[in-house]
Amino acid sequence: MSPLIAPSLLSANFANLHDDILMVNQSEADWFHLDVMDGVFVPNITFGFPVIKAIKKLATKPLDIHLMIVQPERYIKQFKEAGADILSVHYEASTHLHRTIQAMKAEGLKAGVVLNPHTGIQVLEEVIADLDLVLLMSVNPGFGGQQFIEQTYSKIIRLKQLILDSGSHALIEVDGGVTTENAPKLVAAGADVLVAGNTVFKSKNPSLTIHLLKQ
Repeated sequence: MSPLIAPSLLSANFANLHDDILMVNQSEADWFHLDVMDGVFVPNITFGFPVIKAIKKLATKPLDIHLMIVQPERYIKQFKEAGADILSVHYEASTHLHRTIQAMKAEGLKAGVVLNPHTGIQVLEEVIADLDLVLLMSVNPGFGGQQFIEQTYSKIIRLKQLILDSGSHALIEVDGGVTTENAPKLVAAGADVLVAGNTVFKSKNPSLTIHLLKQ
């Protein structure tokens, strides 16, 4: 089965975002991936609500929003109103994770939890059945273009087993250093969704690159 492909707009040309959004619309991509950073949880600042609303007006595919912010539970309703379809919060940033997951679902969002590279999957045992998505960071969060962390493959395998054992229907998403070279191995390990930033937007033919990732 082909993976879902979610091009990361963090790597798009911000001076020409309109055309990059239209390219993704017309491609075989499945979702738009948006990294929201607050300069506190990670040392970078990216999209805010006005930009997300503008993207939503053009996008014909779901917005998969990854919150790299402290106290993400404060903004769930606002991200829904801005256009989020899928919302993922970091385990490391969520003191009351179960409550946050329920709040996302109450807004009609697909609910995801993100794990940093150093965080083990066992922390999800009590909530995995409630999740629609688990996003594994295969680089340290905060910046695009980082080198893929090889231990991610074994982490995917362990997470897939946890999902099967719990009866969860959660998808496994991988973000960071995804390329056309490592995509087959990620899918073989159990990944369902691949986030690709530089691999797509820095390529000479982004639509073809999305097609190759899809294969």
